[in-house]
Amino acid sequence: MDTNHTILNKSSCHIPEIQDESIALVVTSPPYPMIEMWDDSFQSQLNMNVKEEESSPRAIFEQMHKVLDKVWDEMHRVLIPGGIMCINIGDATKTINKQFSLYSNHSRILSHCISLGFDNLPNIIWRKQTNSPNKFMGSGMLPVSAYVTLEHEYILIFRKDTRRVFKNENEIVKRRESAFFWEERNIWFSDIWNFNGTSQSMTNIKSRVRSGAFPFELPYRLINMYSIKGDNVLDPFLGTGTTMLAAMASQRNSMGIELNQEYVQFFKSSINELKLRELNKYIKERLDKHIIFVNDYEKQKKILKHINKCFGFKVVTSQECDIIINFLDDVIDMRDSEYNVSYCPTFDSAFVYTSFQLV
Repeated sequence: MDTNHTILNKSSCHIPEIQDESIALVVTSPPYPMIEMWDDSFQSQLNMNVKEEESSPRAIFEQMHKVLDKVWDEMHRVLIPGGIMCINIGDATKTINKQFSLYSNHSRILSHCISLGFDNLPNIIWRKQTNSPNKFMGSGMLPVSAYVTLEHEYILIFRKDTRRVFKNENEIVKRRESAFFWEERNIWFSDIWNFNGTSQSMTNIKSRVRSGAFPFELPYRLINMYSIKGDNVLDPFLGTGTTMLAAMASQRNSMGIELNQEYVQFFKSSINELKLRELNKYIKERLDKHIIFVNDYEKQKKILKHINKCFGFKVVTSQECDIIINFLDDVIDMRDSEYNVSYCPTFDSAFVYTSFQLV
């Protein structure tokens, strides 16, 4: 099963190209209000000068979120009944007019999405650990004016309408093929994720010093947790394209929306044979981790009764027997900003893995 991936170079506030109820999953990380690196982005869409309005920071905060509100409105329109939206967002701290304050981006987004009719599912705290010795802010070792540092971000999870129903046989089969391993379930469905961020240096992008990108692991987990093979995944703030790459590696279709043409060109220049090998290496490492888990599990004299049909290794539950993880075979640039991804057949994928080779 091939997958298709399309980039729209435009604003994400109004996207008539995407039909109503055609998207199964949204995974995104928007610009963060009240974070300096995003000020220009918001200012270009507002009828106010951010710097001139610093005397009213709460008004700026609200105006910035009204820009994002329009995006969440569109996401509600395009999601299927039972569709999921995952938003990675961090709160902000800022000193304006010598007044230090927290700006709670996650709660503002939460409030608006609930008002649209979304159900908020249990959220995830992504804890980005730092070894910096200078964690404190404010008055150093003296009470009472020091402030704790923010070392986490939120992944807000919303569902449109009731739980998704898989009715036809094809969807039921794809759902079983898209299952995750037992040990992955135990890690992925914890409400605290511990892994580092990714390098955000943008030496090839003139308009941005940092990308604001999240690590590949984040959208990869979410896509495998909340969609099945062949689903349509959307990122309305595509940036450098991490969500689209994760969709490619997960055998989902995807669409990304990006206003900055430099980001679009960055992604297009990065889709090559080397990137294909990187995605396949990640898939192989995922399978390697399962083999390590199986060996450790059996060392504890625990019996595994089930066998995965594709790879022939042992699994904990019968729901894991039908998991098929295909390696990527080729990425073809179909036309401007549209890509077709083909995958190795099931048997070939199993052979590639057991032979410890990468296509």
